[in-house]
Amino acid sequence: MPIFEYQCKACCNHFEQLVFSSDTESVLCPACNCADVEKLMSAGAVRPHGIPTGSGGFQPPPCKPSAGG
Repeated sequence: MPIFEYQCKACCNHFEQLVFSSDTESVLCPACNCADVEKLMSAGAVRPHGIPTGSGGFQPPPCKPSAGG
């Protein structure tokens, strides 16, 4: 379920909206109800050390010595 960032061209309001692929309605600005909005480029979410452990923290995978070297 992607969350997209938008900016209204009428009032310059910046907002996020959960958009489903099955949605047929256009995105409306929550501040002024205008449909003239622009989808913004968002930064992606990255997990620098993989999947969290059961304790809630991140642990990098154990290092393995390189062969032959």
